[in-house]
Amino acid sequence: MSQVRQYELVYILSPDATDQEVADLHTQIEAIITRYQGELVKTENWGRRKLAFRIGKHREGTYVLEVFKGTGELTKELDRRLKVIDSVIRHLCVRVDEDLRLAERTRARRDAETQRRIARGLPVGGRSRRSDDDGGDDEPTDRAEV
Repeated sequence: MSQVRQYELVYILSPDATDQEVADLHTQIEAIITRYQGELVKTENWGRRKLAFRIGKHREGTYVLEVFKGTGELTKELDRRLKVIDSVIRHLCVRVDEDLRLAERTRARRDAETQRRIARGLPVGGRSRRSDDDGGDDEPTDRAEV
């Protein structure tokens, strides 16, 4: 059995798509996720935006973000389904659990370092309280006349 991981799915619908079509597609995606024992974490409709570059004949599109937990089989099924839906002009599914785990480890390490510095009576932030001058060679124009 595959591991359950967290993914972000962003898809762009053609600007001709109505709010009802966006809602219907969201319902289809939600049904696929539940059928594959996944969990829909969050949905954000970013609305109609200008595309970075033209896709086919489209200059604008309706962006939707879906965050879900599931297996690799679920992502394959979503990819297969989104490829055949005419109103979807682009989609991308990205695994984000590894990035979240790395961010959490970094945050925990920083918190532990802050607590050690507080316990030792050192300033918090990891840097000494020297001026912004790093002591290196400065440009002649940076020096003040004395």
